[in-house]
Amino acid sequence: MKINSTQAAGLTLRITGTFAAALFGALLLHGCKKFDDKPNKAVTLQLIADNLVSPLGATESPDNTGRLFILDQVGKIWIVDKDGNKLPAPFIDVTGIMVPLNAGYDERGLLGFAFHPDYKQNGKFYIYYNRPRREGTSFNNLSRIAEFKVSANPNMADMASEKVLLDLDDPQGNHNGGTLAFGPDGYLYIAIGDGGGANDVAPGHVMDWYLPNAGGNGQDIDSNLFGNILRIDVNSGSPYSIPASNPFVGKAGKDEIWAYGFRNPFRFSFDMGGNHWLYAGDAGQVLYEEIDVVTKGGNYGWNVKEGTHCFNAANNSVELPGCPNVDVFGANLIDPVIEINNSNNPAGGRMTTVIGGNVYRGNKIPEFRGKYLFGSFSQPGNVPNGELFISSPRSGDGLWSYTEVTLKDKPSDLGYYLKGFGQDMEGEVYLTVSSMAGPSGNTGKVFKLVKEKGHGHDDDDDDNRGHGGKR
Repeated sequence: MKINSTQAAGLTLRITGTFAAALFGALLLHGCKKFDDKPNKAVTLQLIADNLVSPLGATESPDNTGRLFILDQVGKIWIVDKDGNKLPAPFIDVTGIMVPLNAGYDERGLLGFAFHPDYKQNGKFYIYYNRPRREGTSFNNLSRIAEFKVSANPNMADMASEKVLLDLDDPQGNHNGGTLAFGPDGYLYIAIGDGGGANDVAPGHVMDWYLPNAGGNGQDIDSNLFGNILRIDVNSGSPYSIPASNPFVGKAGKDEIWAYGFRNPFRFSFDMGGNHWLYAGDAGQVLYEEIDVVTKGGNYGWNVKEGTHCFNAANNSVELPGCPNVDVFGANLIDPVIEINNSNNPAGGRMTTVIGGNVYRGNKIPEFRGKYLFGSFSQPGNVPNGELFISSPRSGDGLWSYTEVTLKDKPSDLGYYLKGFGQDMEGEVYLTVSSMAGPSGNTGKVFKLVKEKGHGHDDDDDDNRGHGGKR
């Protein structure tokens, strides 16, 4: 997540460094039209858990227990059991070894969580969190990806089992990425932001190949892992091995890199069905927010481009008239599939930061099936008013159309800051929200998207989770 560190603590959390893009501006500039098959409006939010701080995601354990695990940025993972009970003790608590967080805003914390596909047999899971910087260094923090195991108690992690997979000395406190997810290939994918600061220009950023005196971690594949999505094999090696099919094995570029050219791919997900595409929400700078479909070896443009437009590191509010379409390695710069105007865009916009979501593969809302859900952290004004959007994926070039999802009893916005999404084993989708921009308070909640009773499907009568939630 992101907010300029010079802003007051009460300002709206900004996952991107500057506030993001808006639906109105995107519709105006890019001709995005609403779907002919506009989703039924009788969709609502069903409370699953509350009394959280800053929940960033939710996932069901792959062990047939029906438990939902909730990632809270402050350093805890909570369990909601199959009967809707939020257990009183967290599954894991790393607050004591994590970097202290700023209550008003912070992009650090416990940012990612993923179960090993064979969790039922091996009890392994993975987290991405930020520790204090190493002694004797001038970095902001130490970003760590680590493996843990569950203890003999299935509702408690074994804190002594930590196995460090990757440590990154992080130059700034923002743009951390943070999502962890296993792909359908069984490998672990890791989102790493560009190192922080604005424009990819700050201490700890390499020189750009394109613009003089500009940084370029997003375009660097040789000297660091920032601005990338990584892919590693956690089932072999010490502490991991590199899949032989990774795009830079045996050639220039760090072997861990799967795709590059990102600013802050804060939330990404794999489609549970279809072609299992990887969708990443990449937070923009000032003018544009974007959703990318990520492919092997792809260069997604930052900081040569922001969205489909040429980025100007010397003046980030004014686009350059032209820029390269191919990088120094001969790879094409890949445009996003969805582009939204940032709220700071002079052409208009109301999205402060894009929040990548999931393709809906559930049964509760048939008209959503196969469509991609994403959202905005908030609109301008330092108030909790995030929005939910939906788009129909398609092959081929060009930007996808999208429309806002209007929820029953919430005709204008969600009424919360939207901080993440989740998905269970049945493909149902969850929203993780808070009334606070930063990691503070106890207003954090997890909601499930469901159909209103009386509109073709029952609300959730076959699912105990969420009927008021015994907490």
